[in-house]
Amino acid sequence: MLPRLRKSGTMRRYFSICVVLCGLALLGRSASAQAPSLITLDQAVDLALTHSHALKAARTQIQQNQAQEITANFRPNPNLTGDGLFFPLDPSNFTIANLESTQEFDIGVNYLFERGGKRRKRLDAARDATAVTRFQVADTERNLIFNVSQQFIGAQLANSNLEFAQQALASFQQTVTIAEEQYKAGAISEGDYLKIKLQLLQFQTDVAAAQVSKVQALSGLRQLLGYDAVAENFDVEGEMTYEPLKFNLDDLRLRALKSRPDLQSAVSGVQAAQSQIDLAKANGKIDINAGLGYSHLSDQNTASINFSIPLPFFDRNQGEIARTRFAFTQAQEQESAASDAVMTDVRNAYESFVSNQKVVQLYTSGYLKQAQDSRDISEYAYKRGAASLLDFLDAERSYRSTQLAYRQALANYLVSVEQLKESVGTRTLP
Repeated sequence: MLPRLRKSGTMRRYFSICVVLCGLALLGRSASAQAPSLITLDQAVDLALTHSHALKAARTQIQQNQAQEITANFRPNPNLTGDGLFFPLDPSNFTIANLESTQEFDIGVNYLFERGGKRRKRLDAARDATAVTRFQVADTERNLIFNVSQQFIGAQLANSNLEFAQQALASFQQTVTIAEEQYKAGAISEGDYLKIKLQLLQFQTDVAAAQVSKVQALSGLRQLLGYDAVAENFDVEGEMTYEPLKFNLDDLRLRALKSRPDLQSAVSGVQAAQSQIDLAKANGKIDINAGLGYSHLSDQNTASINFSIPLPFFDRNQGEIARTRFAFTQAQEQESAASDAVMTDVRNAYESFVSNQKVVQLYTSGYLKQAQDSRDISEYAYKRGAASLLDFLDAERSYRSTQLAYRQALANYLVSVEQLKESVGTRTLP
C-alpha cells in the first residue's frame, strides 16, 4: 500500500503542475491577445502594399491589359459554309437516284488573310498599353506609400501629444494638491486656489482631445493598411525624432526624372500613341478573303476557288490615321507637362523640407530649454512666494504651447521628408 500511496501522491503533484502550467499558458495567451501589436513605418508600408483593397483593384488593370494582349494576338477564324439545293417537295421523290441526279450539295472554307502586319501591330499596341498601365499602378503605389507615411506620422504625433498631456496633467495635479494644502494652511487666498484649480480643466481637456486624436489617427491608418491587416488594438512603434538631413536639389531633380512612375507613364504613353498610329495605318491596308469549295450536282463532283478584295476607293481608314496622329501630339504634350509637374513637385517639396527643418532647429537651438527653465523657475518662485500666481500660470501656458508647437513642427518636418521622397519617386533619397 505504501508504494501505491507514494505513486498516487506523485501523480497528483504531476497533475497539479500540469494544471498550473496550462493556466499560465492560457493567461499568457490571453495577455498576448490583449496586448497591442506594434508596427513600424516600414512594416506599415509593406502591409499597405500587400493588403490595400484599392491597390489590389488597381493591379487588376494590368491583368486586364494582359488579357487584351491575348485577344490582340489572335488570328482570324476560318469560315465553314455549306448548302443543299433542289430538294423535292413530294416525299415520294426522295430516292437515291433523285439524290444523285438532281440535288446539289456545296461545302466550302473561307479564310481572311490580313495584310499590313495587323496582328503584330495589334499586339504591339496592346503591350504598350500594358506598359502604361504598369506605370500608372506604380504611381498609385507611390501615392499610397505617402498617405500611409503621413498618417503614420500623424499617429506618432497623437501618441506624443497624449503622453505629454498625461504628464502635464499629472504634474499640474501635484501643483493643485500643494495649492490645496497651502489654502487650508492659510498660505494662499481662496481666489488663487480656485484659479489654479480651474487651470486643471485645460489639462484634462488636453488629455481627452489627445485620446480622440489618437483613435482617429489609428483608424485612418488602419483604413489605408486594410482592416484585416492589423489587430483591432494595434499601435504605431517609435517616437518622432529629429535627424538633420541635407540634400542637393539638382540631384533630387535628376533622380525624379528617372524614378517618377507618372512621368514614366507619360513617356510610355508616347510610345503607345505611336503604336496606335502604326495600327491605324495597318488597318488601312485591304485584306483578302479567299476560299475553297466542293460541289456535288447531278452526279458531278466539282471544286471551286473564290476570293474577294475590297476596293479602297473611299475608305482607307484616313480618319483613324489622322486621329491617332493628333493623339500622338497630345501624348507628347502630356509628357512635357508631366516633366514640368515633376520639377515643380520636387522644388516645392524641397523648399517645404528646408523651411520645416529651420523651424525645428529653432526649437532645438534653445527655445525648448528656455520654456522649460521659465516654467520651472516660475513654479519654484511661486511656491516660495517670490512670484505671483499669474506669472506662474502664464509660464505654464507658455511651456505647454511651446511643447505642442514643437511636436507639430517636428511632425511637419517628418511629413516634408516623406513628401520629398514622394516627389522624387523613391524611398531612398540621394
